[in-house]
Amino acid sequence: MITPPRTAMLLAAGLATRMRPLTDHTAKPLLPLGGRPLLDHALDHLAAVGVETAVVNAHWHADLLAAHLRARTTPPGTILRREASLLETGGGVKAALDLLGPAPFFVVNGDAFWLDGPTPALSRLITAFDPEAMDGVLLVHRTAQVRADVGFGDFAVDKWGALRRRAEREVVPYVYAGLQLISPRLLDGTPDDSFSINRAWDTAMAAGRLRAVVHDGLWFHLSTPADLVEAEAILRARFGGGMR
Repeated sequence: MITPPRTAMLLAAGLATRMRPLTDHTAKPLLPLGGRPLLDHALDHLAAVGVETAVVNAHWHADLLAAHLRARTTPPGTILRREASLLETGGGVKAALDLLGPAPFFVVNGDAFWLDGPTPALSRLITAFDPEAMDGVLLVHRTAQVRADVGFGDFAVDKWGALRRRAEREVVPYVYAGLQLISPRLLDGTPDDSFSINRAWDTAMAAGRLRAVVHDGLWFHLSTPADLVEAEAILRARFGGGMR
């Protein structure tokens, strides 16, 4: 277990083409769910575990994201980092390392939406992270519990939390849930331009230095407009009005 991180990266630069036409005129993290933009739900989760500063990268409709962040009056503090060209998930995080600092930090997808179980998911990542034995911990969710098309899953996970990729023609039990806690050293040896963080994960998995925590709350895969409608219907059925 490590000292709770004080910084986080929120990935908000993607084009979100599968969510169109909803994202024709806005960034995906600004789409509402449960009465508030996705971005705000994620930032509130980060504030609840003590994160003081979140770096938010932006490219598609960056001005709208900037205006939204300026209007927020609640923690955490945010720093907008504009990307003139898309750097993908790994490149975006690596480009922000000077702002994130040398200690482990969270990385959260800007469209990640989850409800915690008995213990906040981000706190569970902190508890699971052993800085001597690993470079990152991912939150995964059970494929069979996702009410959306997630293919055949992403990972198999053993009883110690070690991951392996899905083999060809294999169905695996877990999908990545869009939350991770990583050390900056996870990105050692990666390119200085655009690349997927999957590249860093594969290196860490091969070295036995990547682990997973299985989410014990609700999680929604939000890729298409239909996914967003389904998630809204589930939240209304469970909670009635908007979530605050």
